[in-house]
Amino acid sequence: MRIRHGTLADIPGLMALERQTASAAHWSRQQYETALSDEALSRVVLILEEGGMQGFIAARAVGEEWEIENIAVAELVRRRGFGARLLEEFLDMARERSAEKVFLEVRESNSAARHFYEKRAFVQTGMRRRYYRDPEEDAIVYQFGFA
Repeated sequence: MRIRHGTLADIPGLMALERQTASAAHWSRQQYETALSDEALSRVVLILEEGGMQGFIAARAVGEEWEIENIAVAELVRRRGFGARLLEEFLDMARERSAEKVFLEVRESNSAARHFYEKRAFVQTGMRRRYYRDPEEDAIVYQFGFA
């Protein structure tokens, strides 16, 4: 398993993987270009590879706080520790960049994702009513604090 920073050449693979992952945010090519551009120093896209792209995490920094904007892991490699490794790598990188907190939103009905984050010391800090569309659903806001 290898984790590396994404490049503009990864966009087709990112979009294909994200389209296969119902819980991932479905971004436009422009959104990926912005996240991967040289000017976006406050953003990071990490790619997980093992025989091809198997997952990614996209996040952005606002001061000492980071927000995980998008995450996807290929269905064939789920429940094999790939998502945990990807998240650990991201949290290590955020810590090195002086992060104090990391935030993310999860669909209220996504119990697997909620359990995944709670198991990794993310705590529920709020709710955003009708945050998601297709279908409309509330978002649970989670926070991870560096000790």
